[in-house]
Amino acid sequence: MILTHRVKAFQELTLNELYELLKLRSEVFVVEQNCVFQDMDDKDQKCHHVMLYSDGVLVGYSRLVPAGVFYKEMAIGRVVTAPSVRGKGLGKVLMELSIDYCRQLFGPGAIRLGAQTYALGFYSSLGFVAEGDTYDEDGIEHIEMVRKN
Repeated sequence: MILTHRVKAFQELTLNELYELLKLRSEVFVVEQNCVFQDMDDKDQKCHHVMLYSDGVLVGYSRLVPAGVFYKEMAIGRVVTAPSVRGKGLGKVLMELSIDYCRQLFGPGAIRLGAQTYALGFYSSLGFVAEGDTYDEDGIEHIEMVRKN
């Protein structure tokens, strides 16, 4: 398995990259999780997009959100790995890349995310701490998490 990645601002994405990342998000968030929601939320245009490839195939994605767009802090959102690669450690690779690129693009500061509660352990292992109460987002229980350093 040869891993590569790209990080691009929305305006830099090719049509094929945009199609691939929207297809992956839809495959997991809409079809697999059986969740009808408006994925295109007018925030993608303000974000950077991390795309993780295995042997040239998109297998992971996240979007990096500048401070003030969603939360007062910078954020990582729409974190997704393809069902075909789960359990192979690529979620961790994707998140480590996402954290590193947040720092490179937006500077120091806290990083916030809205985690599906089943993934609390995963995000905790990366230094994120749960903050606040759980909430329902599109029928799935979530909780905000923050990584301070």
